[in-house]
Amino acid sequence: MSNPNQQEIYRTKINLETSKIAWKELQRFFASGKALMVSSDLDLVEAAFQMSEDNVEQVRQWAVSGKLARVPDEPAREWFETDALVWAVVVSPWVLVQPVGRLH
Repeated sequence: MSNPNQQEIYRTKINLETSKIAWKELQRFFASGKALMVSSDLDLVEAAFQMSEDNVEQVRQWAVSGKLARVPDEPAREWFETDALVWAVVVSPWVLVQPVGRLH
C-alpha cells in the first residue's frame, strides 16, 4: 500500500473521476457483469480506492455484507425505465455505481 500522502492524492484523483451519468449509458457494463453497486451507506470514492489498492479483505467484507455487489436485475430495470442518473467511477475492469439521492 502507498504512503498516507499518496493515498490522499489518489483518493482526490478518484473523486475527480467520479461523475453522474445516465444508467442507460452503462448498459454494456451491466450486460457484461462489470457493473458493481455500492450501497448508499458506503462512500463510493472509498470503495473505488480500496479496490484500486487491491485491498481484498475489505472488498470481501463489503461483498459479504451486501454493500458491494453486481448490480441486481431489479434496480437495473428500474433505473433503465426511469432514465435514472447514477454516480459512477471506473476501477478497471469494473464500473462502480451508486444511486443518486432523490430530491424531495
